[in-house]
Amino acid sequence: MGDVAQISEFGKILIFLITGIILVSLIFFVNRLIAPNHPNSEKQTSYECGEEPVGSAWLPFNSRFYVIALVFLLFEVEMVFVFPWATVFGNHAINSFEPRWSVLALVEMFLFLGVLILGLVYVWVKGDLDWIKPKPTVPTTNVAIPASLYDKLNTEQSIHTIRPFDQPVEPVTASASASPTAQPIRKPMFKPTFKKASDE
Repeated sequence: MGDVAQISEFGKILIFLITGIILVSLIFFVNRLIAPNHPNSEKQTSYECGEEPVGSAWLPFNSRFYVIALVFLLFEVEMVFVFPWATVFGNHAINSFEPRWSVLALVEMFLFLGVLILGLVYVWVKGDLDWIKPKPTVPTTNVAIPASLYDKLNTEQSIHTIRPFDQPVEPVTASASASPTAQPIRKPMFKPTFKKASDE
């Protein structure tokens, strides 16, 4: 009998990928045909875990959430590497065949966990895990400008004076604007726009 041509391993992976793409596309198409589509203002609102949404969903987000999420993700992925190590380390057949494998696997995992614990200690000492940092860190620079010059600049009376919030703005008269000593009023470089939440 002649040899039967078999599909290579890459051919099996290609068939698996094509089958997956076809099945997912078919499910999306059937969902598009069967699912009812009746949008209204209640369905279009942001989901707030059962609470009534207040205001717009476009709000500034505290960047410390990202730091905590990244640190959690790093140490969560660690479990993916620890689980296969534990199964190989606990396999008595491998350990009885070559006893050095168990010692090598143990040392390797201690090194891996040691690097991760060292990273955790670094992040902890740096203060990135503290939600409210107890003392602010003042940035420093290596410049040749003396600190006394900065102090002098901060104490001088600037042309831009800060007025209290509740003090009304004085109207500019024509005589004041025509004087040669008055500073010209500059228009803003951009016009800020704010979106209002629709009350439908």
